[in-house]
Amino acid sequence: MNTEEQGRAALLNFLSNTGLEEFYPNKLTLQSLLEINKNSIYEKAVSSLEDIPWCFLRNLFKINAECRNCTQIPTNPEENTEDLDLDLYTADDSENKVNVLDLIVALFHCSDSFLQQEMVLKMSMCQFSVPLLLPHGNKSQCSLMLWALRDIVKEWRPHDLSESRGFVEDNIVQANIPFYSFVRLKNCSLSKSQILNQVLSRGQQNHNIFIHRDMEGGALQREIANGLVEVCWYLPCGRENLDIFPEPVAFANLRGDICESLAQFNFLYQVSTATFVFLDKIEENEHGVLASLQNVKSKLFLVVNRKERGAKDDMMSVKKTMETLDLPKSSVKTKDPRVNGAEFAKKLCAAIKTSLLEVKTTISIVNMLDKAAELGLSVDESKTEEQRKTANELVGGIGVRNVPQYKNQQLPLQGDDWKRLSQLEKEECRLRKSGEDYKSQLEEEIKGIRKKQRQYKLSKAMKTFIENLSTRDKERRNVFLKWMKLKLDTYSRNKLCGLRNKFKEECKKKEVKVIAELDKALLESSLGIEHYMREMGLIYEIYLQSQETVGKISHLPGVAAEMLLDGYPLELLDGDASNIPQRWVTDVLMELHKKVGESSRLLVLTVLGVQSSGKSTLLNTMFGVKFPVSSGRCTRGAYMVFLRVGEDLKRELNYDFVVLLDTEGLKSPELAQLEDSYEHDNQLATFVIGLSDVTIINIAMENANEMKDVLQITAHAFLRMKQIGKKPVCHFVHQNVAGVSADSKCMTERQHLLDQLNEMTQIAAEMDRQPSVKAFTDVLDYDIEKNNWNIPGLWHGTPPMAPVNTGYSEAVADFKKNLLESVESDRSNEAMQIPEFLEWMKSLWKAVKYENFIFSFRNVLVAHAYDNLCKDFTQWEWEFRKEILSWQTEAETEIKNANNEAQEETWNGLVELKKSEVSQKITDQRTLMKEKLQQYYKRKDRHINLIEKYKADFFNSISSLANEIEQSVTTNLDCILALKKTTKKAQDIQRKCRGEIEEKVMKLLRDCKDSTLSDEQLTCEFEKMWAGATAELPVSGLKEHDIAGSVLTQLRKNFSNLNVNEELQNIDLTETGRGPFKVSRDHIDSWLKKYLWTGALQSFTNSVIESCTRFVFDKVKTSGDYHDSFTMDLLEKINAFLQQSYKQHKTNTNYEIDLKLHICGIATREFLKMHRKYLSDNDPKTQLQKYKTQYLSDFLDLYKKIDDCQRKATDFARLCIKPAVEDYINRSLGIDIVEEILTSSHSVQYSSRSFFQYNIQKELLHKEDFKSFVKYICNYENYVKDWIYQHIQQKMSEDKSLYKLKNKNLQIIVKKVTEAVEQASKGENGVLLPDNTESIKELISNMRKYLIKDISLSVEAEQTILFQIQSTCHPFIKSLKHAIEQLKAQLQQELWKSEDIIMTLVKLPIKPQDELFKRVFGCGQRCPFCKVPCEAGGKEHEQHHAALHRPQGLAESCNDDSDKLVETLCTTDVHSETTFRNADTKFQWHPYKQYTEYYPDWHIPPDCTIEASDYWKYVLVQYNDKFAEEYEAKPADVPQAWRSITKEQALKGLKEAFNLK
Repeated sequence: MNTEEQGRAALLNFLSNTGLEEFYPNKLTLQSLLEINKNSIYEKAVSSLEDIPWCFLRNLFKINAECRNCTQIPTNPEENTEDLDLDLYTADDSENKVNVLDLIVALFHCSDSFLQQEMVLKMSMCQFSVPLLLPHGNKSQCSLMLWALRDIVKEWRPHDLSESRGFVEDNIVQANIPFYSFVRLKNCSLSKSQILNQVLSRGQQNHNIFIHRDMEGGALQREIANGLVEVCWYLPCGRENLDIFPEPVAFANLRGDICESLAQFNFLYQVSTATFVFLDKIEENEHGVLASLQNVKSKLFLVVNRKERGAKDDMMSVKKTMETLDLPKSSVKTKDPRVNGAEFAKKLCAAIKTSLLEVKTTISIVNMLDKAAELGLSVDESKTEEQRKTANELVGGIGVRNVPQYKNQQLPLQGDDWKRLSQLEKEECRLRKSGEDYKSQLEEEIKGIRKKQRQYKLSKAMKTFIENLSTRDKERRNVFLKWMKLKLDTYSRNKLCGLRNKFKEECKKKEVKVIAELDKALLESSLGIEHYMREMGLIYEIYLQSQETVGKISHLPGVAAEMLLDGYPLELLDGDASNIPQRWVTDVLMELHKKVGESSRLLVLTVLGVQSSGKSTLLNTMFGVKFPVSSGRCTRGAYMVFLRVGEDLKRELNYDFVVLLDTEGLKSPELAQLEDSYEHDNQLATFVIGLSDVTIINIAMENANEMKDVLQITAHAFLRMKQIGKKPVCHFVHQNVAGVSADSKCMTERQHLLDQLNEMTQIAAEMDRQPSVKAFTDVLDYDIEKNNWNIPGLWHGTPPMAPVNTGYSEAVADFKKNLLESVESDRSNEAMQIPEFLEWMKSLWKAVKYENFIFSFRNVLVAHAYDNLCKDFTQWEWEFRKEILSWQTEAETEIKNANNEAQEETWNGLVELKKSEVSQKITDQRTLMKEKLQQYYKRKDRHINLIEKYKADFFNSISSLANEIEQSVTTNLDCILALKKTTKKAQDIQRKCRGEIEEKVMKLLRDCKDSTLSDEQLTCEFEKMWAGATAELPVSGLKEHDIAGSVLTQLRKNFSNLNVNEELQNIDLTETGRGPFKVSRDHIDSWLKKYLWTGALQSFTNSVIESCTRFVFDKVKTSGDYHDSFTMDLLEKINAFLQQSYKQHKTNTNYEIDLKLHICGIATREFLKMHRKYLSDNDPKTQLQKYKTQYLSDFLDLYKKIDDCQRKATDFARLCIKPAVEDYINRSLGIDIVEEILTSSHSVQYSSRSFFQYNIQKELLHKEDFKSFVKYICNYENYVKDWIYQHIQQKMSEDKSLYKLKNKNLQIIVKKVTEAVEQASKGENGVLLPDNTESIKELISNMRKYLIKDISLSVEAEQTILFQIQSTCHPFIKSLKHAIEQLKAQLQQELWKSEDIIMTLVKLPIKPQDELFKRVFGCGQRCPFCKVPCEAGGKEHEQHHAALHRPQGLAESCNDDSDKLVETLCTTDVHSETTFRNADTKFQWHPYKQYTEYYPDWHIPPDCTIEASDYWKYVLVQYNDKFAEEYEAKPADVPQAWRSITKEQALKGLKEAFNLK
């Protein structure tokens, strides 16, 4: 096997042993290492050789300098406790170890080019040497790792810049730096790597830049690393007392003997400033190699390690070579055995310094390319040549132009128009000037800019950029982007340096204007890949608007989504323009959502802190990512990076991706002087905190003053999140905290921080008018122990030569582990998928653009979550009502069926029992409903956390509902009891009259018994007897009550707290309220008379009177008698309206008295009619007349001695059972109709108040009836009632729906009656009743008992029917069953024929229209400006809100000076600089922005989109003149833009307002 084969075999053997063979060659990717999995979080002990590479990489990516120590499997300490026998100690545990250099070589062979770059970058940060020449597994071949080194950018301060405090920042491979190589011969006992480390270290701070034999894993024999050349750089900090060399120097170190790696040696010698050859002696072949070298006098140094034994021979070989090469003595450095390494290192250092003085030319690593090719070395970046050329052309396109000119020509879309568009969109939200005209002007300017943008033609640069990104070859794309980044970074470093220095100088002078100009110049002169990506996003947004261009760019979101999955950042917020390209971001993320199979649960994490406080470094260290941390460019805004969560963690974490948000620093000291700096920071913090699940506040101890401002900004943002239902987790990271006692010392610091947070929270709460918030812990869960983390300083020593502090890496890793573990244990927030994240982002950004965030926040997710709860709550409410209504129906029947012979006390006792029973039932239902609500809030779906703040409102609404239902049921039970008592009096009179009639019938029978008379003669005799008998009966039954007096008494009670006796003297309610009610100025508070227009009050009063009159009519349509509760309920209703009238119109006591008298007058006349009808229906003569035919039949049958069994049974069914069955059908029908509508296709219309509003307004638009619009706006309650009433009629007339419901109830009750007959025919012992006449009464009594809760059988009808019955029980039962069957058929026929739905609805005791009205009407409150009704769920909510407000003129609002209808919308006004005045402000002008000072219970956010209010704009435009005429005003000055709104656009806006797709 030749040397080459041996080398390859050794490489493959090493890869096999370490488990890396599956990744060879170059198959290990950067993305696989960035995945969040258990290996990346938890420290796993090395248990096999296969674990070693992953342990190394894991720690390297944490920038942990200890990563080189995990190269062996740990042994058990107990195994090494045997006595140490030096003679016998030959144990070899090399099988459990690997050489670190071998491991590094193997990993570079297995990594793709991007992972190689990342490894080099991390190694460089740890101040490790990095591979320059990588051996190929054989000694003769190797690669120049130029591509791998390309990413290293270093800063240093040469001594010639130390006075000016300037520094040099450069890509290290492009820097012209003296280059020194260190090599060795075969015979060399001195460790050159160790000596090099000593040369590069100062004093006792010996850092192992190069791995050497005395390090852990360094003494092990190398298997594959010989021939490796490593390089490191010494970089000065500009302080003579600290710097070893005054300028940067590169040091290369060849591993192994030069004779085995001649290619590497020759290359190094030719590119080096000088080469140091370490040796003990020189053998012949080595002498030949050295003798062949050129220019040795200045370039070659021999470093001889003189040993005590054999020194003479060794030195002779050295002298021979010196003579051959003609080397001066100064080129030979001999280490005497008596001199230690540190002293010898000084000697070498002096030689290098001397050499540096003589250096005339230097070569950069980039320029070593040609030499490598000349010597036959491969170069790793040779495969990237094509992409390099493309990137060169793109960047070279800048040419002699400056960057701003280039951007204007090649990247024009992100220029002034885009920035102006951002300003206009913000101004649309803030409205510094008033009026809808101004808003329309802004809209027109926006349209103009968009039109101009649509004329854009793709620039040459963007065409090239997009073409290269659109390739399907992912590696080709990545290489192109890397070259672009490298070229642009270099360009920016060169061009921005002067500007930045000038900026810093001006900041010291604090010239605000100059600072602002320089800041703008810095932004405009910055150019990076993000600018090209930004342009691509804007191209997409513009091209999307045209069908011609959409095809050209439709693939771009997919490309960007792939890039996101590959670890590239996506610009979320353009910090230059302070805007978000929403369509672009949305489509990119939605493409990503599709690519991952719609499994995209996001854990969003952000770091906020003062600029240059190390927050990007913190993210980079935690997650291995690469957010920019150098000062190469000046980029603002927010970027997001997606990291996949590994399969082993997805279930535990409940996330698919961790999304990192990196933002510009807050409180940039330079920009703090600019006037909008605080506002900008506030917006940014609110936005990113609002998007994040975890927020890390980065606190650098040296920035205490700036931190105070950051704390205020973040406290404000957290307060806002609490108010909109977001619950972020917050951690405070204290950087640069060192020392073992830091934790105990920091407890005081942490307490101080909490005190500051509390102070800032109170300030923020005052600004947002949230007085209940007193401390930071009121805003979010904060634990002084668990939410604070101390992290030591990043650097171990003085940069640029300081390595990353191991303590920093460990602390960051520990923080990451704890952070993710806390996320895992906290499942209170539902994980957002990408679609929800995007909705949340849009809402947040819109609200952020407004000055008052809380009152501006409208979010679709919150709206949907709230609407879903409202739908469920409404259903629970109906279930509650239905349960009690069903119980009430049974209880009322039971009271009606109470024994008529019993004392009134017994009935009173029964009613009290029922009240107690219903009270318990209501308590149970209330508890059940509260449990349902509690369970609902425990759900993990539906974004429940976002509506946490409404929880108390809904609980209060349940209590309110229970109280309302209990009051209603109690009143109804009292009414039934009063009716029972009245009916008993009427029945007593009827019984007495019936007795007298029956005596006369029996006397007539006796008189005719002995005569033979025909039916006609008998009937004639009966008629004479009936006329005489009824004439002798009392003239009337029950006495008429003084209804007017009763109503007046209730009215007096209602006025008990007002001294109005005089006004109520000599009032005749039967005469009041006959004419129309006229509002006068005497009805308004005196101080307002000169301001108020009474037209609005008149309109309001008319609607109140109409509503109350309807209420009265609904009451009097029932078959009962008047009850005082009717008047009490009426007055309660009027009082509710009066509260509104006082709020809106400042009405006084005169108005209240006049209005109540007017309405009570109308009510009195109607109640009197009702009472008289009841008296008439219960008049004894009227009642007897009903049974006249019955008595005649009885008389004829008795005379003829005919069996009356079937007739009596049929009469019983007709006169007793039929009315009761019909009553049963009607009593249940109300609930059934509601159920039918709520379970039908129409159910969605009643599912929630907001959806009901949407449907009504949609119908209004289609109807195009002006009067309907007026009624809806001005008389909303009655409009809704009429709408529901008509809807019920329509639904019940479809497909015989009403008949089906009635028939269903008929079947139920007939079955119950039939079963009752069957049960009643048996005695208590289950035996049939005796077959005699007396048993019939027992049969019917039993039936009553079995049907006590279902129907009430008339006692009077029963006794009349059973008068002188001759039949026995058994035939009667048989006949009764037959009669019931016939009755069922007859009723079915009648129900089928009955089409009068209105008459049916009038008869129903439970009105379905009322129940549906309660479901959708809500609290009845209306917007104080535009009178739109509140749509909030429940009745007891803290704040009223509506989805869609309207121009105020539609609510009769006019301009004071012109009498024109007001065209502005309150949703616009409350976020503008305009003012209002009305009765509430005592007609003093008040800023709309501060409307909550007068209306704290109203939440009026801006419209969700500009188009959302198109509906009412369209309506006002269409009916402007008619509304003006209706309201006796002049037409509104509607903006011209509104006139172009179409009906279709109005409907689209309506859908948007109600979040409907």
